[in-house]
Amino acid sequence: MKTLCKNTVKKNIEKIALYDLDNNNIFGCSYIVCQNGKMVCKKHFGVSDWNKKTPVDDNTIFRLASMTKPITAAAVLILIEKGIIKLDTKVKSILPKFENIHIISETGIDLGKPKNDVTVMHLLTHTSGFGSLKSDSLDDEERKTINNTIDYFIKKGLDFEPFSREAYSAYAAFDVLAAIVEAVTSEDYEEFLTKEVFMPCRMKNTAFTPSREQWKRIIDMHDNTGGENRVKNMPEGCVFETFPATHKLAGAGLVSTLEDYSNFAEALLNKVKENKTFAMLAKPYKPIGDPTFNQSWGLGVRVVTKDTYPYLPVGSYGWSGAYGSHFWCDPHNNITAVYMKNSKIDGGAGNQSAQRFEKAVYDSF
Repeated sequence: MKTLCKNTVKKNIEKIALYDLDNNNIFGCSYIVCQNGKMVCKKHFGVSDWNKKTPVDDNTIFRLASMTKPITAAAVLILIEKGIIKLDTKVKSILPKFENIHIISETGIDLGKPKNDVTVMHLLTHTSGFGSLKSDSLDDEERKTINNTIDYFIKKGLDFEPFSREAYSAYAAFDVLAAIVEAVTSEDYEEFLTKEVFMPCRMKNTAFTPSREQWKRIIDMHDNTGGENRVKNMPEGCVFETFPATHKLAGAGLVSTLEDYSNFAEALLNKVKENKTFAMLAKPYKPIGDPTFNQSWGLGVRVVTKDTYPYLPVGSYGWSGAYGSHFWCDPHNNITAVYMKNSKIDGGAGNQSAQRFEKAVYDSF
C-alpha cells in the first residue's frame, strides 16, 4: 500500500478544479479523498447559485444521477445478507408480471420468451436486457411511478437473452430492483433506504424526495453555450430529467452531499473487505464492451480488471453520474474518493473531469 501526500493531493486537486472553472466547465464542485479511514483532503470550489454567487460548501446538495445505482446495489445486498433473496432469485418469482416477458428486437420482431429467466444478478450487472437498447419515449403517466415505468418496459420486451451480453440500463433495471425491495419488505423504497443505509451511514441529506429546505440547497445545473456559462433550468419537482421526485428512481433519482456520499463510500469499502455478501459487489461479472477491455460490471458498479487502466489499480470499483459526479473505492491502497458536480456537459462514465480527478489523486503518492 502506498501513502498519499496530503499537500500534493491538495495542490493537484486545486489545479484541476481551477482548470474546469477557468474553462467554464462548471459553476462549482467538491472533492474529498480519504485513506485508511481518515480524510486526506476536502475542498469546495466555485458557486452553487450562479446568480447569487453562493459558495459551494458542506451543505451544497448535488443530483447523483447514476451514482444512485451503488446505493440500490447496497440495499439489495442487505436483503441477500438477511437471506430474504439471492443473486440468482428469478424476478418473476417476486414480480409475476415478468412471467410472460418476451425478447423483442430493436426492429420490433417478437423473438419469444428468453431461455433464461431474468434474475437479480442480471439487473445489477446490466445484463438483463431490460431497458437497455431500445429508445424510450415515456409519457408523464409512464414516468409517474416505479410500477408504471416497469410496465412500459415490459411491453417493450427484453432487448436480448439475459447474460448473453451487457448493455447499460440507465434506470429501468434498477426500478425493478426497487420494486423487488418493496415487494419482499412491504416497505416504501425510500423508507427502506433511510433505515438500512442512510441512517447507519450518517447520510442526513440524501433523498429521492428532498424537503423544501433541501431543494433550495441543490446546486444550479450548469450548461455551456458558445463557451459561456448558463443555468440549465430543470423541470420543477424533478431530480433526474423529467421523472418526478416522487417516482424514487432507483437508478438515478437521489440527491446527496459530498460528506454523505463519502460516508457511504467508506462504509462500502469496509463492507466489501469484511463481509462475504458485500464482497460480491466488487466481483467482475461481465466485461464492459470488448472482452479485452480493462473494466467489468460488478453489482451496480464498474470494476477495474486490468492494469491497462491508466489511473486506478486493479480491484478498484465505483461509478459516475450523468451530471458528472464520480466516486471510487480502492481496496489495495484503502482509498475512497468522491467528486461532485452538476453539469449538462462532460458527464457520465469516463467524463474528463472525473479522469483528471483520478490522475490528480494517483499522482500524489
